[in-house]
Amino acid sequence: MRIVYLITRADAVGGATIHVRDLAREMILRGHQVMVLVGGTGPVTGQLSAADVPFQSLRWLRRQPNPLLDLLALAELIRALRRLKPDLVSTHTAKAGALGRLACRLLGIPALYTPHGWPAGDRMPPPARAVFGFFERLMARWSAAIICVCEYEKQLALRIRIADAGKLLVVHNGVHDVDENLRATPDIAPVRICSVARFDPPKDHRTLLEALALLQDSAWALDLAGDGPGLPGARRLAQDLGVDSRITFHAYLPDPSALLAQVQVFVLSSRSEAFPRSILEAMRAGLPVVASDVGGVGESVTDGVTGLLTEAGNPRALAAALTRLLDSPQLRQSMGLAAHAAFEANFRFLTLAGRMEAVYATVQSRAALLR
Repeated sequence: MRIVYLITRADAVGGATIHVRDLAREMILRGHQVMVLVGGTGPVTGQLSAADVPFQSLRWLRRQPNPLLDLLALAELIRALRRLKPDLVSTHTAKAGALGRLACRLLGIPALYTPHGWPAGDRMPPPARAVFGFFERLMARWSAAIICVCEYEKQLALRIRIADAGKLLVVHNGVHDVDENLRATPDIAPVRICSVARFDPPKDHRTLLEALALLQDSAWALDLAGDGPGLPGARRLAQDLGVDSRITFHAYLPDPSALLAQVQVFVLSSRSEAFPRSILEAMRAGLPVVASDVGGVGESVTDGVTGLLTEAGNPRALAAALTRLLDSPQLRQSMGLAAHAAFEANFRFLTLAGRMEAVYATVQSRAALLR
């Protein structure tokens, strides 16, 4: 099968780009012909090269809307697809999803779309939400299937009438296994807390820092891994709150498994999410997870079993949840064991890859019947 993956940007590595990189690599190993098309060059294309995944950089594809550049990107994309002659195109994120599905519509190529968080969802203000919702409903007609990375995404799409249930498929994210020696020891003390997240407003590091400022009398240290435009502000806030001496700021880590093996609790204080892979990586390490109950987070973290769910944007609630784990090595241990078992059962990467390959085969078969 000839598969083209399309992703918007190469300048920032995130869950969507890692998803595409790993899926593309696995499909190559399974004997398929694969090409990744990506806007520009940067860390993402570096990772594709390191993974031996063939890619082509698109000069005009940008994240921000621009009518002239978007027309140039569409023309460039059409030329690339005519040359590659794929059996299907798997598009990821909003801009690539829009231009990719339009190009495939014009060329008669089946297109799949994975939004990785609906732009028409609650992360947008109401006017923008309405506009994006209109265009998503229009473009859903051009989709052979829409892949939702969690049930929350599917239910949101149904609620705002983006597509019928038959076109919406749920395939949960998954992450690769790691060596046994990268398992954490959550019951030891003093407790190190870790968060792996890009420093962007939706990740809401402020709530995490304010929560920890309420726990000055407890023994804890915090590891923050990630980069992004909000990093300088987070450093300043940590100083203002008087907790900076207990925090280690790490750069972006392409593979955070070694860090996760050294900590006892994982936390994610996001205001909005789809289905974050960082939580799956923490569960793989055998860590209890404290996370905001947003998006599809509750589909990976079972409250009271594999971790604790809290109200987004509420530092006191987050502090209370962290206190429960700080005070109980037994609870950290039991939740960590349950988290690892849940990862093994539900969120291994090969499970995701197998389901996606089956979707590709179904889409290809349907397209062949219509020729």
